[in-house]
Order: sequence, then C-alpha cells, then structure tokens
Amino acid sequence: MVSAAPTVLLTGACGYIGSHTWVALAQAGYRVLGVDDFSNSSPAVLPRLQKLTGQAPAFEHADVCNAAALETVFSSQRIDAVVHFAALKAVGESTAQPLAYYANNLGGLLTTCRVMQDHGCRRLVFSSSATYFNPVGAHESGLIGEEPRGTPNNLMPYVAQVAAGQRPYLQIFGNDYPTPDGTGVRDYLHVVDLAQGHVAALRHLLDGGDTLTVNLGTGRGSSVLEVVNAYAKASGREIPCRIAPRRPGDVAACWADASRAGEVLGWRAQRGLGEMCGDSWRWQSGRGC
Repeated sequence: MVSAAPTVLLTGACGYIGSHTWVALAQAGYRVLGVDDFSNSSPAVLPRLQKLTGQAPAFEHADVCNAAALETVFSSQRIDAVVHFAALKAVGESTAQPLAYYANNLGGLLTTCRVMQDHGCRRLVFSSSATYFNPVGAHESGLIGEEPRGTPNNLMPYVAQVAAGQRPYLQIFGNDYPTPDGTGVRDYLHVVDLAQGHVAALRHLLDGGDTLTVNLGTGRGSSVLEVVNAYAKASGREIPCRIAPRRPGDVAACWADASRAGEVLGWRAQRGLGEMCGDSWRWQSGRGC
C-alpha cells in the first residue's frame, strides 16, 4: 500500500519566497496547502502556480495572527508539517513601526505554533531573515518573481526597475568601504536555491532528523557594482548610478557560512550571479517593461 504524500501548510504562500517554495514542494512530491492574507502579495500568483505545478492550488485566505482562522484550516485536514514565511521584513519600516512588527511577526509565529500544538503537528521549518543574505532572481519560466510594492527595499529589484526604465538611476550608498571596489558586499542567493533549501530542511524533519539551525547562502559575497554590471550584461541595458553617503548601520561585507546546510541537509547553492540576474530580467521584462 502506498502511503499518502505528507501535507505541508505553507504560510505566506503567495509571497516571493513562499511561491517559489510552493513550486519546489510540489515538484518534490508534497501536498501543499497555502495560506496568505495578501497583505504583501497578490492572488494573481495562484493561477501562475497552477501552470507551474499542473495542479489547482489548495489555498485558504487567512491571517496567521487569527487563531480561529488557523484552527479552521487545521481542522479541515491532517497537516504533517508547516513551512512558515508569513512575516514582515522591511528593515526601515520595522524601525519606524516596531510594535506592528512585533505583533505581526512574533504574534503570527506564536499563534501558528499554538494551533500546531493543539493538533499534534510538531514539524516546523521557520524561515528567518538575516537581512544581509539576499534572495534574488525569479523562476526560470518568468511566471513568478519578486513584485515589491512601492520603492524596493532590496538592491536587485531596484536595479531591475532602473534597467526597465521605471526609475532614472540607482543610488549606491557609499563607495569607500574596505572592499575590492569600495561598495558593500553581500551574499546574493537565487530564490529557487533558497526554496530548495527549505525543502531539504523539511525532508530532514520528516525523516526524523533533529532540530537544527542553518544558514542558506552561497558562501561568497558580491559587491553592489558587481551586481550592477552583471545585471547590465543580462539585460543589455545601461544601469545609471549615483554615489550617495553611507547609510548608518551598514557594514562593509557580509556573507553566509552555509557549510552546515551542506553537511546535514546535503544542500548547496547551484546558481551563480549571472543566472540570478538573467532570471530576474526575464521576470521583469515579461511584465510589460
């Protein structure tokens, strides 16, 4: 007798990372039940997910801070594990609205964990942002990708909008850091690699593995100017830049030590900066740019 595939509750399922993880989970053979309140995403992603997975998405419109709504979701079927993405992550906004961020990010996590506990679901993949490990790129199909609301908070979507002519130039904050070209260095990770890392973590837990914490990154940094040059090459467009003063709190360089993810999960990033930029541009240019 063949056992049913595990059912995974995916919170923040229609967001940038959540949607790519949905595809990766489906491709790995898991049943996915998505939850999102569309506070930072769009229902337009659901038909795109159907095209990519070949399945009508199982989805509930719900806020993870709402215990009653989550209770209804868990009562509707057995859920074997949760992959939790439902949180806010804009650094500037978080400093301006700290109570809102505490209420949403901690409140949503605690509510999810309480409902999980009530229903005997004990496997959780919690995705935490380190801010400097930057997910970028898009699905190679060009059907899903990052769609920031308002001014992008991260480098690559801003560069993409400059390449598309939606913004006149890129502002580079500081070119006098102790780095090879003077601009800040960060670890940029293809969003599909990131999604597959979450699938690897889930598989580890479902196979009886112990709780663990790992970094997901490439293990190397790329400077702002390296990203700009790679994007210009991928898009065939000029990326005008202007130098601005350093921002308070920015560090010169930061990248991930992802060695434990390789050792324990068998996961390593596969895609380089060229693929990240190429896939990002395919998504950006396919949206009428």
